[in-house]
Amino acid sequence: MRALLVFLTLLFVSLLLFAGCGGEQVSAPEKEEPSPSPPETTQEAAASSSPEEASTLTLVSSGGARTEVEVEIADERDEQQRGLMERTELAEDAGMLFVFERNEPRSFWMRNTLIPLSIAYIADGGRIVDIQDMQPLDETSHPSAEPARYALEVNQGFFAERGIQVGDEVELPKL
Repeated sequence: MRALLVFLTLLFVSLLLFAGCGGEQVSAPEKEEPSPSPPETTQEAAASSSPEEASTLTLVSSGGARTEVEVEIADERDEQQRGLMERTELAEDAGMLFVFERNEPRSFWMRNTLIPLSIAYIADGGRIVDIQDMQPLDETSHPSAEPARYALEVNQGFFAERGIQVGDEVELPKL
């Protein structure tokens, strides 16, 4: 009986790790294939890097202050689902930029994510449409207030400490 209990516990933990999602919460089956889109502008070219490659983006506050952030790019579905899961730290001026095909309502959660994060949802043109704080291991959904094409995860409090607010602009990396 004890061996069966240990086996079931290990199976349950394995399933949790396998099904974990540090990035966008996916609650529906595979999305339909995107329709052909117009050629990308320089600002929209953030769609071809692996998360191991770092790029720099710039946050521009309404007062004109500029803040650079070194970001890992997550533009593939598996990278987006893995997100920042299982990490125990994130450099002070670093984050992960999730790049999607188009502006849509987005929703993230913190399954298997061990560090407190803040997320900024960013519309197609680079305007921040929502900022939220997220707690480690919390599976509560954090939906965007408006459709977004990008999401930027950084250490919790990063935006507030630098005076970055909804309506501010993001200069996306050129990739």
